[in-house]
Amino acid sequence: MSDTSNNNDEMRVEYDFSQEVRRKHFHDYRAGHSLQVRKEDGSVEEHHFTLEYGAVMLDPDLKARFPDSESVNKALHSLSAQG
Repeated sequence: MSDTSNNNDEMRVEYDFSQEVRRKHFHDYRAGHSLQVRKEDGSVEEHHFTLEYGAVMLDPDLKARFPDSESVNKALHSLSAQG
């Protein structure tokens, strides 16, 4: 087994994220983003991504509690019935 193989869930020592900022690009990503794809022939394709009409992006802590559209809709129907 080599020094670089990593068969467990621990971060390699050469990866240092101690100075990184969590969720640094979160708001920009939600607003929409572009991706450039460089092809083997040297050409570049640009793709633009935005949330589809009616789409909602959940915060990570909510995603764990509401893993799919059905659970989100059920919770919102319940909440709207109360008010």
